Amino acid sequence: MIKKEDKVKIYKKIFKFCFWVLLVTFLTLYFSNVTGYYDYNLHKKTVFTEEQIKRFESDVQKGKDVQIEDYLDDKSYNYNNKISALGYNLSTTIGNYVKDGLNFVFDGLNNMMKEENE
Repeated sequence: MIKKEDKVKIYKKIFKFCFWVLLVTFLTLYFSNVTGYYDYNLHKKTVFTEEQIKRFESDVQKGKDVQIEDYLDDKSYNYNNKISALGYNLSTTIGNYVKDGLNFVFDGLNNMMKEENE
């Protein structure tokens, strides 16, 4: 059985880790908002949409054959190369290890809580 002092140390380490993860996440989101990154991306989309509307209206006035696909933003990218496949496999592997690690940690915490209640 684990000593109470060891359990407290484990809880403190987990709390510190969660605190740092939340702090880094907050700071990242905060600075992306402060620097205007999100607003800039919205502005780019708005400008693109306005340009496409003007192009559409111009083509209609000229009597051209109008297809909606010509005015939409094509978001299809081709990532079929060895580096992207390696990156995908690496991220999948890391994701699996993180998932297994978190399951292990939470199972351990669950077992400690059960021992404490008994």
